[in-house]
Amino acid sequence: MKTAFLFPGQGAQAIGMGADVARAFPPAAAVFQKANDILGFDLRRICLEGPADRLDTTTISQPAIFTASAAILEVIRTVPAAGDLKPDVAAGLSLGEYTALYAAGILRFDDALILVHKRGQAMQAAADATDGAMVSIIGLDEQKVNELCVEAREGGLLEPVNFNCPGQIVLSGAKAPCRRAEQLAPKYGAIKAVPLAVAGAFHTEMMAPAAETLKKALADTHIAEPAAVKTIANISAEYYKTAAEVKLGLAKQLTSPILWQKCMERLLADGIEDFYEIGPGRVLTGLMKRINRKAKVINLSTAESIKQLV
Repeated sequence: MKTAFLFPGQGAQAIGMGADVARAFPPAAAVFQKANDILGFDLRRICLEGPADRLDTTTISQPAIFTASAAILEVIRTVPAAGDLKPDVAAGLSLGEYTALYAAGILRFDDALILVHKRGQAMQAAADATDGAMVSIIGLDEQKVNELCVEAREGGLLEPVNFNCPGQIVLSGAKAPCRRAEQLAPKYGAIKAVPLAVAGAFHTEMMAPAAETLKKALADTHIAEPAAVKTIANISAEYYKTAAEVKLGLAKQLTSPILWQKCMERLLADGIEDFYEIGPGRVLTGLMKRINRKAKVINLSTAESIKQLV
């Protein structure tokens, strides 16, 4: 029976995430402390107590989600009650790909945390220098979304960038085309269009400066060659084969669409039977149920859910 570990991306953050896990399991508390020591500020306190406006910033939410996910992963790795659960494949949504690479032994914790912190800073800086937005379109297929983009673009930047599950595609680009897409979406049959509370136009060319910054950081980071645990790339729905591919994929991810639905369909086609979402929230659990309602997905986001693994 093949198993996949799935890790959430930006947007999964919530005040108190990981609090009950850190209280119940010393290995999780140790991960939060280690993150504090590496970053030089009290990330644990922001995760557990907020304030929300600070936790929700791109600069903080990215290391926060990574650390909260890694803390839960550490419990699964070290506590006998977790039943010695191990993955055959790891996957993460956008930011979550770093946690997946850490889970697969391709990135070390320290390196991954520093990278996601730099990634968040670089994306925030790129967002501040541009005028971008994102909007989630519910209820349209890829063809209709492309038609919507053609009409709403009017010479501006607007691209479908997150293919999350059937009927949920996120658009990203300049603010005016995003607003037009939101207004025009019902004309194409959309159930609704939801503006996202993000800093800018992620996964578009507006993030090119961030990608360059990240490329330099990746060049100075040790990345192990992929081995026993496979990791699937967001931008291609293919497994990483070399460390060089990982560096290229992580940098390119900032300006490329995230093919989450294709990634999950690939894992299902390759015989993965058990999926575990590890980290705050239930976003990936919900997406998987939309991709394949028969898929077995277990959400591990609380101390109680971990205890139920016994």
